[in-house]
Amino acid sequence: MLRGVTAVSMDGKGRLAVPKRYRELLHSSCDGLFVCTIDHQYPCLLLYPLQEWERIEQKLSRLSSFQPAERRLQRLLLGHASECEMDSQGRLLIAPSLRDYAELESKIMLVGQYNKFEIWHAPHWQQQIITDTQFQAEDPTALSVRLSELSL
Repeated sequence: MLRGVTAVSMDGKGRLAVPKRYRELLHSSCDGLFVCTIDHQYPCLLLYPLQEWERIEQKLSRLSSFQPAERRLQRLLLGHASECEMDSQGRLLIAPSLRDYAELESKIMLVGQYNKFEIWHAPHWQQQIITDTQFQAEDPTALSVRLSELSL
């Protein structure tokens, strides 16, 4: 399970070091193989262990290429998908086009989201937290049915 927020650095070659606490789990569960793609709603990247990505691909393959919204989602997620492998030092090389999309620089945030990581440019992450917090504070009743039934 991938959880927590970790500040990590990206080197000049576009490599980020996976936090040590995840490395053994990820080596045993996915042999250090990942797929990185864009998030279609936010200016960040999504990093999936390979077997999780394969589940997403199956879901995307069931969408209709005749429905414009479904085709757009396929195009965005599948078209930007890039395989990456954790090296012996626990680093992942992020493709230049993906780094450009998310405006990644040296300071980034790796955000665990259960079955994937989000990769954020640190200032964008800080702004997103402010936005999310303000939205919730402005209208706490604007919850979906599923969220209103969730007891935390």
